[in-house]
Amino acid sequence: MADKYSEATFGARTVGFGQRPAVVVVDFQKGFTDPQFELGRSPYVHKAVEQTSTLLKAARALNVPVASCRVGWGSEKDIGYWKIACLHTGWFYGDPTTEMDERVYDPTYDFNFWKNAPSIFFATPLMSFLTKQCVDTVIVTGCNTSGCVRASIVDAFSYGYRVIVPEDCCGDVDVGPHQSNLTDCGRRYCDVVNSADVLAYFKQLGPQKRMAAE
Repeated sequence: MADKYSEATFGARTVGFGQRPAVVVVDFQKGFTDPQFELGRSPYVHKAVEQTSTLLKAARALNVPVASCRVGWGSEKDIGYWKIACLHTGWFYGDPTTEMDERVYDPTYDFNFWKNAPSIFFATPLMSFLTKQCVDTVIVTGCNTSGCVRASIVDAFSYGYRVIVPEDCCGDVDVGPHQSNLTDCGRRYCDVVNSADVLAYFKQLGPQKRMAAE
């Protein structure tokens, strides 16, 4: 039975893959992936890290650009008005929470940078990197789905990219917000798929020509 959104034509069209993809990895740093930290205890995020690791190995093998970010602060003065208490202590540059998870980060290949707001795009060098690589399709992975991933999806859409979200490569504190936010974004801004769909797309696309030196 059609719901009110489908009756209003939400989700009636698909975005589709383009010809020049990039994978962006939002906040898969140890503060979100290591159980010793308050924000690192979600099994949904842990599962997403494993799935993303497989996806990234395929992407790198085909020269698909990979950009990842980590969140952190230089001092108390540049922390936003976050309502998440633990972000206000122990999340400064160089703290263990800000180390990238080795399962998804290759420092010899990935373009990695800091952010201090939800979106991977906001006040970061990501747009310059994607432009340099002639990217037309942004594949969004990371955590948390209802926060920084959703903000990154909206910004990728707003900048005119085809946005693809493999749902099993994203995670949240709980499954409900993960599912509801992807459902909503899938009605509006992106195609929500699974990692197998993206891997099949990579295989069909074949090796990508590296653009200017990264």
